[in-house]
Amino acid sequence: MTENSLDTAGRQAAADQAGGARATAAGPGGVGADGLGGTRSSTVLKPPTGGGRPPRPTLGRRAVTFADSLWRPALVLAVFFAAWWFVAAREYVPNYLVPTPGQVWETMTTQWSELARHSVVTLYETVLGFVLAAALGLVTAVAIAYSRTLDKALYPIVLFAQVIPKIAIAPLLVVWFGLGLTPKIILAVLIAFFPVVISGVAGLRSTDPELLDLAATMGAGPWRTFRKIRFPNALPHLMAGLKVAVTLAVVGAVVGEFVGASEGLGYVLLLANGNLDAPLLFADLILMSAIGIVLFVLVEIAEALLIPWHASRRAGVSLTTS
Repeated sequence: MTENSLDTAGRQAAADQAGGARATAAGPGGVGADGLGGTRSSTVLKPPTGGGRPPRPTLGRRAVTFADSLWRPALVLAVFFAAWWFVAAREYVPNYLVPTPGQVWETMTTQWSELARHSVVTLYETVLGFVLAAALGLVTAVAIAYSRTLDKALYPIVLFAQVIPKIAIAPLLVVWFGLGLTPKIILAVLIAFFPVVISGVAGLRSTDPELLDLAATMGAGPWRTFRKIRFPNALPHLMAGLKVAVTLAVVGAVVGEFVGASEGLGYVLLLANGNLDAPLLFADLILMSAIGIVLFVLVEIAEALLIPWHASRRAGVSLTTS
């Protein structure tokens, strides 16, 4: 069995399944019935003109697309900050509870060096916890997907570990591992681990059995089948789980800092809350959100690089309904 044939089969597995489902639902000729009025509509995929791959977008076109994707959330944020400024400036809520955006900005600029130092600590805990959770979660997902015995043995334990409130075991981790970085990293792993396992198992089990039979008939071994077919087919599910996990890893690191820490954004949040320092508290929350957003975008970029062949990443193919 050639490498190219397995590569092609693996990269098209998810797209073929989705296309087959649409074709089956639409019926012959891509025409589906409307159960309400009896009318029929067609749902077709229009291939790019020219008979080949769509042309790669130019740099200017990419910039326009990027700007088009940003103006809507930017507008929502502008409305939110305007409403925040209006409520705080008119003191509908006392300033010691809701400061103005100007007060928060002043706090961020005057205490930036200290906030940056604490942000680096939280970022380090988050990234390390996320990487460990992704590696352990993928290994566990493969074990569950390939072995029925391990499925029955590990799946209930994974579920049990997920439903335990992490804030409840945080003091125990501090007792076991001290006040260093270890308890924070472990909590980040525990919180981010579950979505990686669930998405990985779902992706590995979604491979078309006929495609696996074909690979076996052509002489592909288990490792090559996994590398060329099952893992590429599971990547869309896995990347979705990783995007959830990377945001949860921030939560895990901050929860660990709540229990016992002398640095980190969670520690700063406790200090601001105890001192009723609302501007510092809001600045701290903004930095936490920024860390989560940046890490999410990085995983999104990795997804675009790893699965450009997936239906959600293709350019030049329009789905129209008439």
